[in-house]
Amino acid sequence: MAQAIAEAKRCLNCKVPQCRKGCPVGNDIPAWIHELSMGNIGNAMSIINTRSNLPAVCGRVCAHERQCEGNCVLGKKGSHINIGRLEQFVADFDTKMRLTRCAIVQKNRGRVAVIGSGPAGLTVAGELARTGFDVEIFEMEPQPGGVLMFGIPEYRLPKDIVSSEIDKICQLGVRINTGVTIGSDINIDQLFERGFDAIFMGTGTGKPKKLSIPGIENDKVRQAIYFLRRVGLYNAGLICRDEVPVSEGDTVFVIGCGNTAIDAARSAMRLGVGKVTIIYHRDIERMSALKAEYNEAVDEGVEFMWNSSVKAIAANGSALELTVDEAGTERTLYGQKVILAIGSRPASRIVSTTHGIEVDENGYVITRDIPYGMTTRKGVFAGGDVAGNQATVVHAMSNAKEVAAGIATYVDAIKLMQAIDKR
Repeated sequence: MAQAIAEAKRCLNCKVPQCRKGCPVGNDIPAWIHELSMGNIGNAMSIINTRSNLPAVCGRVCAHERQCEGNCVLGKKGSHINIGRLEQFVADFDTKMRLTRCAIVQKNRGRVAVIGSGPAGLTVAGELARTGFDVEIFEMEPQPGGVLMFGIPEYRLPKDIVSSEIDKICQLGVRINTGVTIGSDINIDQLFERGFDAIFMGTGTGKPKKLSIPGIENDKVRQAIYFLRRVGLYNAGLICRDEVPVSEGDTVFVIGCGNTAIDAARSAMRLGVGKVTIIYHRDIERMSALKAEYNEAVDEGVEFMWNSSVKAIAANGSALELTVDEAGTERTLYGQKVILAIGSRPASRIVSTTHGIEVDENGYVITRDIPYGMTTRKGVFAGGDVAGNQATVVHAMSNAKEVAAGIATYVDAIKLMQAIDKR
């Protein structure tokens, strides 16, 4: 507490806060830090809650060095305010002490179904539930949370924190159905038949992109999103260790150098593999991963090959043989597993079972600006990764807040028209 308040007192409370401009959800950072500096944690939490539905998550996994902290004026002197740590402290304190609880408003504005319980889905659910909508979430996994639960490693985002944030969403009156796959168990048309006024697709991008490399289809080559999901399921006690696609002592290569690649590499190290090497076709200055994540990976023993590209993968007995071009020089590397971390694209499960939802050439759902986020199918909205807004957790939340406003506008309009027709 003393450390947090002392850090908060360092804030200059700028008249034109650059930190807020750097926050994708427009968090009023100086205002809640000022409240924290006076020990008013409940007030600080209330201010945060006006812009963020998942503050304990954002405090841990946001790209602070590129967003709020990266824009803090004190950073020019090398001592920016530790905004992420302060947000984490406030959110955790609020959860432990149960300081703030939103009153459940009457759910009389309409019914909305949310597909997916990742950051976009949870944000839409929270935004709409706070303003009088009856919201129901449908999640295919056995536990809610999406990428927060099964895609981000435990060491970066403890799962009890995710569960606490989801509990707060549920306390707003949101209901969550797990183990339900939209597109196979039930489709969009059947959801409308159940009386929902609007449907939000926040299903993310579960289908990996591919590289045109000979041998890439080898069963020892796995996608990072699949690998991290298996690690998450294993850590949750839902699968056995031998169902995670790396073994103790393996030599593992990770292709790509974004935060997902770093997550995969560090997760593999923590599972007891022998060696992990990240292969990246650019240099360190152009990697998309955060520098802090890179530094921590190096500390844990992850090695890096810069300006290097994999040209071919071949089976060599029980191992894999990689032909790698390293800065113009060809090398042969040997290992047991390769993990691809080169991005992903949406699966077509929902679109293929629904009439009227159009996608672009890359499979991303096409949405409109008025009402914001609505697809080419009336009443069906989409946001986050599935609509091509691929970025960080907080960017997905920012986009979802706009879509939630679009849903509210749409449902209010159709309710008004129905009332007029009755007259």
